[in-house]
Amino acid sequence: MTEKVKVKLLTDDGKRLDGRALNELRPFRIEAGVLKNADGSAYIEWGRNKIIVAVYGPREVHPRHEALPDRMLLRCRYSMLPFSVVEERKSPSPTRREIEISKVIREALEPAIFLEEYPRTSVDVFIEVIEADGSTRVASITAAAVALADAGIPMRDLVAGVSIGKIEGKLAIDLNGLEDQHGEGDMPIAMMPRLREVTLLQADGRFAPEEIIQALDMAREAVLKLYEEQRRALKEKYSKVSLEYE
Repeated sequence: MTEKVKVKLLTDDGKRLDGRALNELRPFRIEAGVLKNADGSAYIEWGRNKIIVAVYGPREVHPRHEALPDRMLLRCRYSMLPFSVVEERKSPSPTRREIEISKVIREALEPAIFLEEYPRTSVDVFIEVIEADGSTRVASITAAAVALADAGIPMRDLVAGVSIGKIEGKLAIDLNGLEDQHGEGDMPIAMMPRLREVTLLQADGRFAPEEIIQALDMAREAVLKLYEEQRRALKEKYSKVSLEYE
């Protein structure tokens, strides 16, 4: 087994290699309603990540035997385009990682949706990662929530996510690709910001109990910033729509 190469991720003054402080997010921007042929859509740029999400539904379930008599069927497909990664071209066929992340995203979004409002229907969420640079699952969740709201899906709250990692023994927010690859741990967290409920908490690496508490506090603060951008994107989209009909 090849030993993991140790890479220095912090400068002598405690800054990260991209110049950020440990508690600093990369720049992010969200746009709602970017696809005319989808019922709802969103685009997010977060650091070097570029992700587009399309939502279709509620609509009749196909195949019909998958329909649920008491609630909506939410289906998510997360996919990375072959040119989305720098190292090597990714195969266009779904990988085990993409299938696993698709499931994680669905489970993070479901608590926010009034699934019981549309029994025997399905909503399909398609997530395409155009360019990837770490923390794509939480960025996808954040954009997918906006796309669902854009589609008019009834929701208890939006969902936003952020990653907390460990770099040279210190907790850092919003890991980029290099930090994700060479850091000591990664903890993706998603929440409903207004309701303050956690919908996703994973951990890869070792975290002490007090570090988990600190990570949740860091995530809550970051999620509120993302929530404001989610709301701004939706307001901007629908203010344009209202002006068109005046």
